[in-house]
This record gives sequence, structure tokens and C-alpha cells, in this order.
Amino acid sequence: MEGASQTMRAVRIAEHGGLEVLELAEVAVPAPQAGEVLVQVAAVSLNNTDLWTREGAYGRPGDPEALSGWRGPIGFPRIQGADVAGRVVAVGADVDKNLVGRRVVVDPAIYDTEGPDANPVGLMGSERDGGYAEYVTALAERVHDVTESPLTDDQLATLPTAYGTAVGMIERGRLREGETVLVSGASGGVGLALVQIARARGARVIALSSGSKIEAVREAGAHEVVDRVGDIAEQIRAAAPDGIDVALDVVAGDLVGEGLPLLREGGRWVVAGALGGYDVTFDVRRLYLHNAQVIGSAMHTPTHFDLLMDLARKAEIQPVVAATFPLDQAAQAQEELARRRHVGKIVMHP
Repeated sequence: MEGASQTMRAVRIAEHGGLEVLELAEVAVPAPQAGEVLVQVAAVSLNNTDLWTREGAYGRPGDPEALSGWRGPIGFPRIQGADVAGRVVAVGADVDKNLVGRRVVVDPAIYDTEGPDANPVGLMGSERDGGYAEYVTALAERVHDVTESPLTDDQLATLPTAYGTAVGMIERGRLREGETVLVSGASGGVGLALVQIARARGARVIALSSGSKIEAVREAGAHEVVDRVGDIAEQIRAAAPDGIDVALDVVAGDLVGEGLPLLREGGRWVVAGALGGYDVTFDVRRLYLHNAQVIGSAMHTPTHFDLLMDLARKAEIQPVVAATFPLDQAAQAQEELARRRHVGKIVMHP
């Protein structure tokens, strides 16, 4: 970083609101503190959490309509963006200098404790500044060296939140080889990741999608694609007459009540999103009479992220990049994400 610019371009939000609150600013390049590294951002991918954080759409316990980040109030101004691939250009005190020059992916989670099974309680781009910028700092233990991965920077940037969330769901759902899995919202960022990883794990994948996206979901590895426009339960029964072992669900809403009776004995229904609505009704007898479980899953643990980085180094998954935008078109990029017409992930280049 010697002789490099002391300022950088970044896209920040100073309050919750519409696309108009995204502002391009010239800000100081952050200095890596002890235990941190400075990463030059090569690519940053977008997630639904970017939209919801900007809008303050998470609600609070006891007040579902409150404007809030996912873990409560966030500090403004905030540079958005959880998903970063780039290169380490400087290190703070107590960090191995050999990291400089390495190509890395940043684990965006802020964890509640030390250790391999910690839970995320914060997120880069929400509880600390993120990657809608030319540079970002991260804890050295949260950067993963992927220098040898055959994946592109754009593909690597798609991994942290979507694929991290997918690995977390699959691990918490204890998906085993040979089991039948149902994936909802299969054309979205997390959905496509679930299809790819479940397929790589040797599961039989039944995916829910619609219209023009069905072919892309099949290409990603789904054995059967159910069109969510029709009678979903009937189509799933036809595709999986013996039932579903694990449902990996980012939609929720009515699907939970309709789908629980389709679980096999000891089945697991894993929920990591509520695109179809958060107010859910189901027949609780379908749970206890069949030893079924409903499992909530938020992001990933450090162990899950390590598993994901192994997949990335070996290129056992092939992330789909739907579109790329320059940083100064962050609003257009978020607008494109909100339209949900794309398949795969949207990436920005600072």
C-alpha cells in the first residue's frame, strides 16, 4: 500500500430507505487494526440481505414492522456488501505478512464466540463496513486463501452468503448421500447453491421454480423441477412418492403447511428465509407423529465456511454469475436483484 491513494470510492447508506439512499462517496481507506488485513476488492456480490438492510426490513422481536437491521439498529453511515473476493494488500500487527498478495474470500460473519461452531450475530455490510468499496478490512482469521482455485474472482464473490447459507442449511439438516431433498426458491442465489451442493453430496434433488428459470435450475443439477404455479404438493408427491427426507426452504409462507405432510419419518424441514411470508400455519401433529423437525438456519458456522472453501478450491461447484455492474451503478444492481428476473448472482466491480 506504500504510495497508494489514501482515499477510495465506496457506496454507503446514511439511513434506511429506497434506492435513493445509496450514495457514492470518497472516503478514507480503512487501516487494518491488530489482527486484521486490508483486502483490495476484486468483486463483491449482492444478496437479498443488502436490500433488506437498506430498507430496514428485518423487524424486531415484538415489533415485526420496526425499521431495523437483521440484528437490531445498525450504525450509519454504513458501506454495504457482505461478499468479497480480492487480494490482501496490507496486514495489521500480529498478522502473518505472507498473506500479502494472496487471493482470498472473506467470511462475512461476525461470530458470538470463538471456536468452530460459533453462531453469526453480525455481518459485514451491516454490523461493520463491507465490500461496496475499493478496499475493506477483515479479521485475518476470516480470510481464506483461495489463490489456487480455478474459479474466477466473480464466482468466488458469489460464495460467502448464498453458498455459506446453503452449506449451513445442508449441515443443520444433516443431509446424507442418497436422501431425497426438496429445494424451494431454487433459481435464487441460495436456491441455486442448495441445488449444486446437495447434488454434489449425492442427494436426489427436487427443486421448486417457475417459468423461464426451470431449465437453468435443471442445468444446475436438479433431478426434477416442480413448477410452483401448479398444485405443488401433488407434483412433489409425483416426483417423490416415498416422501422427502429434507426440505431446504427459503420461501416459507404457505409452503411449510402444505409441505410438512410430505416429509418421511424423521424428516427435517430447514428454513432460512421467508420470501413467501413469515406468518406460517401448520398442523403440529405432522411433526410429533412422524418425529419430524423444523429447523431454523441463519448463515453458517466457521466449520461450515471451511467446508465451502474446500469446495471452492476444488471447484466442485460452479457458481452462475447473472450480471456484473460497476460500483457507481449500485442502485441499478440492487434494482436488478429486486426484480428477481435473473438466475444466479449479481456481482459488482469496484
